[in-house]
Amino acid sequence: MKIALPIDMNNVKGFLADDEAQALYQQALSAAESGAILEVGSYCGKSTIYLGLACQQKNSVVYAIDHHIGSEEHQLGEMFHDPELFDSGEGVFDTFKEFRRNIRNAGLNDVVIPVVATSEVSAKHWYTPLAMVFIDGGHSLDAALCDYRCWATKIMKGGILAIHDLFPAPEEGGQAPYAIYKMALASGLFEPIAIINTLGILRRL
Repeated sequence: MKIALPIDMNNVKGFLADDEAQALYQQALSAAESGAILEVGSYCGKSTIYLGLACQQKNSVVYAIDHHIGSEEHQLGEMFHDPELFDSGEGVFDTFKEFRRNIRNAGLNDVVIPVVATSEVSAKHWYTPLAMVFIDGGHSLDAALCDYRCWATKIMKGGILAIHDLFPAPEEGGQAPYAIYKMALASGLFEPIAIINTLGILRRL
C-alpha cells in the first residue's frame, strides 16, 4: 500500500531509508489493529511520522520515547553532529523542538504521544502491552541492551519487534543493534520475519 505523505519527508531530518520506511509503515499498519505502538529513539520524527500515519488509520497511538539530547554520535565533534540542532544558549544538543514541529506539520498531534525520557525511566512502571516496538535509540552496546531489556518483554504475543541499523559486518557500521537482534533470536521469544536493508523485523512468539 502506497503511503499518503502529508509533508515532504526529504525535509525531515533522519536516517531512515525509503524501503525501511515503507516496511516500518506496513508492519505498523497491521500491528496497530491490536494495540499501541512504541518507538525508542525518535530524533526529529521521521520514523515517528510513518508509525503515526499507520496508527492514524487504525485509531491507535504511538508512544515516542527519546530524551532528545542526542546519542553519543550526535554530540559536539562527533560524526553525526548537526549544528542546526545544537542549542548554544543551553549548551546542549536538542531535537525536541524540531520533533514537535514535524509531528504538528504531519497532522499527528492526536496520534503521537512524546515521552521525553530514557528507556529505563519510561519502562519503570509501564504495564500496557504493546503491539509493536521499534528500537532505534543509542547505538552504544549499553544503550542498545537497555532498550532491548526494557521493552522486549512488553510486546504482546504475535506483536512485532523492529530493530534499526543492523550491520553484520563491523566495517559497515556499529554492532550494538545487530547484537540485540541476535539476542532476540537466541531468546526463544521471537522469530525472524524479514530484514529490509538495515531494518530487522521479528515477531513475538
